[in-house]
Amino acid sequence: MKIRRYFRGSGRVLAFVFIASVVWLLFDMAALRISINDANSQLLKERVVKEREVLRLQATRVTRLMNRGFKHPVERMDLGMSYEGKGPEVAEVYRRREKKRDQQQQGHVQQQHKPASAKPVVSRHNNNNKEAKKQVISHKEQNITSKQRGPPMKTRAPAKKAAHLETKLDVKGNGSIKATLPVVVSNITKAPPGGQEGKRVPLPTSEKKPHKLGDTVRKAIDNKDPKTNERVTDEPKAKTGKHVSPLEAGKTLPVNMFSKPPDKDVKGKVSLTKEDKQVKSEPSAARETLKPTIKPKPQRAAAAAASQVNSTVAGKPGVHKVLSLDVTGAPRDAGAAGQFGQAAIVPSDKEGEVKKRWDEGHFNVFLSDQIPVDRAIPDTRPHMCADSLVHDNLPTTSVIFCFVDEVWSTLLRSVHSVLNRSPPHLLEEIILVDDFSTKDYLMEQLDVYMSKFPKVRIVRLKERQGLIRARLAGAAIAKGEVLTFLDSHIECNVGWLEPLLERVYLDRKKVACPVIEVINDKDMSYVLVDNFQRGIFKWPLVFGWSTLSEQYIEKNNMTVSDPIRCPVMAGGLFSIDKKYFYELGAYDPGLEVWGGENMEISFKIWMCGGEIEIIPCSRVGHIFRGQNPYKFPKDRQKTVERNLARVAEVWLDEYKDLFYGHGYHHLVDKSVIDIGNLTEQIELRKRLKCKSFKWYLDNVYPDMDAPLVKAEGLVFNRGVRKCLSLQKGSLSFETCDLSKQSQHFNYTWMRHIRQQDLCLAPQGKETGLSLEVCDGAKPNLRWFHKASNSALGEHLLSEFVSNHMCLEAGLRGDAVHLNECEHSNAFQKWQFTHYYA
Repeated sequence: MKIRRYFRGSGRVLAFVFIASVVWLLFDMAALRISINDANSQLLKERVVKEREVLRLQATRVTRLMNRGFKHPVERMDLGMSYEGKGPEVAEVYRRREKKRDQQQQGHVQQQHKPASAKPVVSRHNNNNKEAKKQVISHKEQNITSKQRGPPMKTRAPAKKAAHLETKLDVKGNGSIKATLPVVVSNITKAPPGGQEGKRVPLPTSEKKPHKLGDTVRKAIDNKDPKTNERVTDEPKAKTGKHVSPLEAGKTLPVNMFSKPPDKDVKGKVSLTKEDKQVKSEPSAARETLKPTIKPKPQRAAAAAASQVNSTVAGKPGVHKVLSLDVTGAPRDAGAAGQFGQAAIVPSDKEGEVKKRWDEGHFNVFLSDQIPVDRAIPDTRPHMCADSLVHDNLPTTSVIFCFVDEVWSTLLRSVHSVLNRSPPHLLEEIILVDDFSTKDYLMEQLDVYMSKFPKVRIVRLKERQGLIRARLAGAAIAKGEVLTFLDSHIECNVGWLEPLLERVYLDRKKVACPVIEVINDKDMSYVLVDNFQRGIFKWPLVFGWSTLSEQYIEKNNMTVSDPIRCPVMAGGLFSIDKKYFYELGAYDPGLEVWGGENMEISFKIWMCGGEIEIIPCSRVGHIFRGQNPYKFPKDRQKTVERNLARVAEVWLDEYKDLFYGHGYHHLVDKSVIDIGNLTEQIELRKRLKCKSFKWYLDNVYPDMDAPLVKAEGLVFNRGVRKCLSLQKGSLSFETCDLSKQSQHFNYTWMRHIRQQDLCLAPQGKETGLSLEVCDGAKPNLRWFHKASNSALGEHLLSEFVSNHMCLEAGLRGDAVHLNECEHSNAFQKWQFTHYYA
C-alpha cells in the first residue's frame, strides 16, 4: 500500500521518467561500445594490412627455397647479413676491399703518371649499392625493357651462318674465329719441377693480405695523353671524333666492373666508381676517350700489360691472382628488374601472363624477359678466393651450350655471363648446339644476334638427338684444350673460369665442377647455397646433394675454399681435358636423349683413374625447374630407365642387383626393354683397366650403404621352432645351427630365397615347391618378405601365384608347402638371422 501511494499522480510520471532515463542510458552505453569496437577493429585491420605488407616485402627481399628431399640445398640469402660474419655485406653487388687497402693503393697510384698506352683499364669493384632493393616492375619499366622480352629486331648486321650437323655428326661451315674482346695473355712458364706425369705441382696458398694491384694497372688508370696532357678514359673514339660504343669501334673492350648504379645509362659512356673519381681529379675525365697507340695488333699490348700485372700482383713470375672480370658494352641500368641478382615482383595485373607463359620453360618466363641479359649478380665466392693464385699458362677452353627450345632471355643471359666474366685469352669459343629447336626466334634471329660476338658458333642438328649426343656433337668440333659443358639457363659468376682450368692444369685427369647456386624459378633472384656440398647418389641411381660431415671437415682440416671430392657430378656443368674426355670414351653413345649420363661418366672417371672435384671458388647460378619442359622422342620414363640399366650393367658389377631391387625388376627381362649392345663399353672398361665398383664404394663413397643382400643367415620358423635346411636337393627342417652351411640362405634384392645358385620356387599351380637355378628375369622366383608393416610382414608371400599363397611349414616339421595366407598362423612366419634393408 505504501508503494502504490508513491505511484499516484505526479509520482507515476516521475517513475516513468526514471525508467525511460535508465533505458536510454543503457542504449547509449551500448552504442558507445559498438562505436569503440568499430574503431578498434578498423585500427586492427589497418595494422594487419601493414604487417602483411612488411612480411610480403621481407619475403620477396630474400628468396626462400625449401629443401625438399633431393632438391638443391639452398641457404637463405639475407641481403642485410654479412658473409660468414666477416667483412662487407652480401647485399652489395661485389665485395669492397678494406678502406685502408684502398687508401694505400690510391696514394701509391697518384704518385705515378705515364703517357697513355693501349693497355686495357681494369677497374675494381666498389660496393656502394646498399640502397639497392627489389624493384617492382612498373609499366614504365616494362616499356624500358621491352627490347629484352622477345627476339631482337632484325638488324643489318651480317648473320652468322650456323654449322649444320647431320645425324652422323659431320661438321660443315667450320670457319676461323676472330676475337675482338680484350686478350689477356700472360707469360708462359714451364711447370714446376717435381710433378708427376700428367700432373703439376699445385701453387701454395696465397697469404690472406690486402690485395694490391700491380703498378701497370694503376698506371693505365692514371694515364695522360702526351699531347694534350689530359687524362684519357677507356672509351674508344671513331676517326671522326664521335663517341662510339666499344662493340661498334671493333677495338679491345675495356674491363668495367660496375659496383654502383651508373650516373647515366648512355650507350658507349662508362660511369666511374667513387674510387675512380678520386683517382681522376678532373671532372671531365669521364668524357675523354682512350687513344690506342698501337693499332695493328692490340692483343700484344694487352698481353704485355697482363704479363706485368701477373708478375707484380703475384710477386713471382708465371702466376697471378684470379681475374674477377665483368665486361659490359655499356653501363648497367641499376634500376632494372632483377639487377644485382635481387628478387623482382610481378604486378598483380600481370599474374595471368605469368601463368600463361610458365609452361614455356617451367619457370617465370615473363619475369625473365624483363631482366637485362647482362645483369650483375653478387660475388658469392668465399672471401679468400679473390686472392688465390693461378698459373699464367692455363689451357684454353671451349664452352658448350646444348639447348632445345630454350627461352630466349635465359639463353642470352647464359651466353653473356660467359662472355662478360671469362678472361678472353682463355675463352677459345662458345659453341651453341641447337638440338633441332622448333621456336622461330632460335633460327635466323639467333644467328643475327650472335653475329655480334665472333667467339660464338652455332651448330644445328638435323634431327632431335638429345642432350648426350648434342654434347658429343659440340665436343667433336671444339678447338679448346678443355671442354666446359654448361646448361643453357645459367649465369656464371665473377672469377668462375680460372679456378676450374687451374685444377685441370694441375692434373689433366681431374674433372672440375663449379658450385651450382640457385636462380629462383619464381622471382629470378640469385640465391646462395650451403657450403661443403657434394653430389651423391642413392638407390636406384638417383642423384642428390649431401653436406660433408663436421668430422670429415675437421679431419681433413678443410676451409670453405678447398676443393671437395665429389662421388657423382650433377652432370650439367663441368670442365674436362678434351684429350682425357676421349680417352675415357666420352659419353656412352648408346645412351639416349637424357638421363643417367652423369652417373655413367662419374663412375667411369673415378673407376678409371680420374677424380671429380667441386671448386668452391667457381660459382655458377642455375635455374632449377620443377620438371623438364622438353619432349622426348620416345617415352620419357622408358628412356631414363633404359639409360640407367646400361649404366648398371656396365659399371655396377654385382651391385647391379641393388639397382634392379629398388623398383626396376622388370628391366632384368631383356624382352621387356632393349638396352642395346654393351660389348664396346665392356671392352672399353677392360682396356682402361678400370677398378671395381666395390673399390669405388670403399674409396670414393664409403658412407654409401650398399649391402649385397636384404637379409641372410638362418631361416627360422616360429611354428616348428626349427630352421630351414637344404640337403641333397630337397628342403627339410633341422635344429638351428649357425655352423651348418646347409641352413644358410640369402634373401636378395631380386627377392630370391637363395642358397648358392639355387632359388626356391613354387611348383606350377600346385602347393608344392621346387628348386631352380636363379634367374633374375623369372618372376616365379620372387617372394615378398618384410615388404611393409602389414600383418603379413613376417610371411614369405609368393609373387608369382595369383591368389595370396604363403610358404608354410608342416605341422610335424618335416616338409614345406604353399598354403593360403593367414596373418595369425605361426607356421607361416619366418625370420632371418640378419636384416640389412
